[in-house]
Amino acid sequence: MKKFIILIVSAIFASSLAQAEIGVNIGISASGAVYEVDGAKETVTSGNTRTTKATKDAEALVAIGSIFIEKELGDKFAIGVDYVPHSLESETARNEGNATNINLVQVDFEDLTTIYGTFDFNDNIYAKLGYMEVDAISNETLATGGKYGNATLDGYTVGLGYKRDLVSATFIRLEASYSEFDGVTLINTVDTSKRVTVDGLSGYGAKISVGKSF
Repeated sequence: MKKFIILIVSAIFASSLAQAEIGVNIGISASGAVYEVDGAKETVTSGNTRTTKATKDAEALVAIGSIFIEKELGDKFAIGVDYVPHSLESETARNEGNATNINLVQVDFEDLTTIYGTFDFNDNIYAKLGYMEVDAISNETLATGGKYGNATLDGYTVGLGYKRDLVSATFIRLEASYSEFDGVTLINTVDTSKRVTVDGLSGYGAKISVGKSF
């Protein structure tokens, strides 16, 4: 779905460029962010008894590279798509019950896509609001042989940035943002009495972008 949206929006912007319309920006970004997993817990149901084991909230520092394309709508507004073409890999969590009962869990976050709008307060300061989607690919090795599968997380981002025009219709931007994804529940494919729930994923980030206007 995300790749389809990117294809459609990119085709519209490419058509604008072909018609020599002004107000299209294309660029690349590099950012760093600290994300925290909120309220992670495992629930096991046996008959009428439900046991929940909560885990500590986890934090991770990630480096992100992305590409973006956007269309200006008048003097103040713009809409755009930002896409991360690489995976964001979590650390591998290890849980040992005994020498033969070892669980390993690692998650890849792929196809992080943001559809956003910006509003310019003046020539330099702008605000951003966006909708985000990312595929969470679970790579676990469980003693039971089970799997918790994959999920698509959606959320939002808000940001405040500073931009400055350079030579030859190029520009640079600095941006601070806050992002939050909805929670998800995954059911063990081997033992459906077990499920893992994450209440949410949130983080703060800083980004630098360079691009060119057409």
